[in-house]
Amino acid sequence: MEWKQIVSFYHVARLGSFTRAAGATFRTQSALTQQIKALEEELDCLLFERIGKRRLRLTSAGEKFLAFAESIINKYDCLMEELAELKGLQKGRLRIAAPFTTLYHLFPEVLREYTKQFPWVELTVLDRSQQNVIELVKNGDIDFGMALESVVPKELAKIRWKKVEPVLLTPAGHPLAGTKGVTIRQIAQYPLILPPKNGEYSSRMQLEDLFQELGINYRIIMESSNVELSSLYVEMGLGISFATIVRDLPGLKHRKLEFISLSHIFEPAYLAVVVRKDKILTSFKRAFLNVLLEDSR
Repeated sequence: MEWKQIVSFYHVARLGSFTRAAGATFRTQSALTQQIKALEEELDCLLFERIGKRRLRLTSAGEKFLAFAESIINKYDCLMEELAELKGLQKGRLRIAAPFTTLYHLFPEVLREYTKQFPWVELTVLDRSQQNVIELVKNGDIDFGMALESVVPKELAKIRWKKVEPVLLTPAGHPLAGTKGVTIRQIAQYPLILPPKNGEYSSRMQLEDLFQELGINYRIIMESSNVELSSLYVEMGLGISFATIVRDLPGLKHRKLEFISLSHIFEPAYLAVVVRKDKILTSFKRAFLNVLLEDSR
């Protein structure tokens, strides 16, 4: 078994295509095909099912070999980074992904401090939805992801970072402003700005379940997947909205908004750092976690 065969298999499996994998590895499609064929002959099993002319699907053996290939490639990358550190070479890569609101409100100071300490690290930061963040971590495309603890599957590791509180967003001076223990019936009296109705936004589903359980009519005036966008239209007086926020963020203090706690209706949640359980962390990646967690303290 050769290293090039493992790398070729990994790219074909991840990209689902010999053509795309050939482009990613700068090899010809026929060379990749021969490498995979030789690998299958050595292992005495098929790694891919060919469905039609263009589609590929991993066999059960292929799925096991993909896990092996991912582990080997991850260890190789970490080894090269560790060897560079031993040689005193200042190079390495750190890849992070988080939703827009997290990046906008919580990351600037963290990244400013980290890049000051490690200016030689090749940093990549991606603005992605929570579900996309989870997939990127699963696939090994990023080192760390940020998501709510509640959406992190059991096969991934999570490190608690910041507490987030469920709140109702209203314009300043709104009739509900200052109301303690605001009720679902009171909320339903006003037009609502809610996240899209899909599995990624559990708060929308929880809220609608409560409305239906109590037999309350309500009106959705706008759907928005971005808290910044929602808060802009709340400020304009279009409707009221919901968010899970970290209290006392400087970026929120200048807004003409009221933040009414809904902790009596929804349980508080936590943002977490998400990482693969088999991830090997070099010193500069562990240092990023230290900077991040120190910021939360």
